Amino acid sequence: MLPVLGTDVRVPVAAGGERAYAALDQAASAPALVRVWEDVAAYAPYYGSVHRGAGHLSRLSTELFEQSRATVADFLGIDSADPDRQVVFTRSTTDSLNLLAHALPAGTRVFVFETEHHASLLPWRDHHTVVLDAPDSPAHAVALLDRALAKAPAEGPRLLCVTGASNVTGELWPVAELTEVAHRHGARVVLDAAQLVPHHRVDVGRLGVDWVAFSGHKLYAPFGAGVLAGRADWLRAAEPYLAGGGASRRVERRPDGGLDVRWQESAARHEAGSPNVIGAYALASACRALADVGFDRIAARERTLLARLRRGLADLPGVRVLSLFGPDAERVGVVSFVVDGWSSARLAEALSAEWAIGVRAGLFCAHPLLRVLLGAAPGGTGECGGGELDAVRVSFGVGTPDEHVDRFVGAVRELVGRRPGGDC
Repeated sequence: MLPVLGTDVRVPVAAGGERAYAALDQAASAPALVRVWEDVAAYAPYYGSVHRGAGHLSRLSTELFEQSRATVADFLGIDSADPDRQVVFTRSTTDSLNLLAHALPAGTRVFVFETEHHASLLPWRDHHTVVLDAPDSPAHAVALLDRALAKAPAEGPRLLCVTGASNVTGELWPVAELTEVAHRHGARVVLDAAQLVPHHRVDVGRLGVDWVAFSGHKLYAPFGAGVLAGRADWLRAAEPYLAGGGASRRVERRPDGGLDVRWQESAARHEAGSPNVIGAYALASACRALADVGFDRIAARERTLLARLRRGLADLPGVRVLSLFGPDAERVGVVSFVVDGWSSARLAEALSAEWAIGVRAGLFCAHPLLRVLLGAAPGGTGECGGGELDAVRVSFGVGTPDEHVDRFVGAVRELVGRRPGGDC
């Protein structure tokens, strides 16, 4: 549907020779779109300092950087001319959520489900944090949040941090419904859209969320850029996340030898240092490419691949697909599973060595969630060698061909048929 880099990469396999690599760990990092790479290559000779120079290339780079900000705002359904909204460029989703955690007003109470990725679970540790149990359905998630907000002390600001799509199960969360409940109780909402935005349209206005965070390297633009977009008030009131050039409007030395600083009111307040203009431009290029194709087409294509994958795994004895909300829950192209008699690490190693298939094994930076899911999967990998429970994750995107999914299912079928025995 959209060509990506790396489809012609060949890697060595154990039997000898080489085989075309099947990149099925795209929930971690997606390959760059060819269109993104071409856009970056066309701009690279004109690279210059952003907001720092009077020369032609600096002016060009500044204009391109700010156009990229407007492109991202439009992609998210945000009016880039609205002074009450900001698009801040960061390094990643993790960086974005840590930035927001830094900007929280004193006394903010944060609500978060234990099912979150560590990027959206850990930044709030220094605040009054309420960790909610893992729900067993979208409706249960809404009810848990409603009860928690109703029980919590009413004073002070409140924030809900919630994922849009799980990086472990791929399941979609009821973001609009959770946001309605949160707002009814006076809480704001930040959406971790790292796994959602490559697969589905994320419209901030339609969902009602106050902020959205995501990463370029999961959006087919792996150049170390991320986004925090949404309400400006808390960001504008906070001390800069990083202090340095670009974040300040005016710096003066006081008579006592100290420094007086007037910080920027715009997104630049939290973008100190020389901005990653290539990363921002690559991310914006990916936004344009996905919008041009249309998320209806993207989602339809991925549903076809997902059905193909899940049918193949369902036919295999001893394979357990992990889920919070059940097999009928809507999800993106992310599936995690365990195989009786196999450690996840050895299974992933065999897939790579013998079939040139790249997947992920482990706890996927979501340790509490995996423990909930695997605790409900007796006979899983924890029986192999006494190690901590873990799983295998397979994930795909817009550039994944049918052959990669078929090769993966065939490889797992063969591995299931030759269970390795006592030491897994």
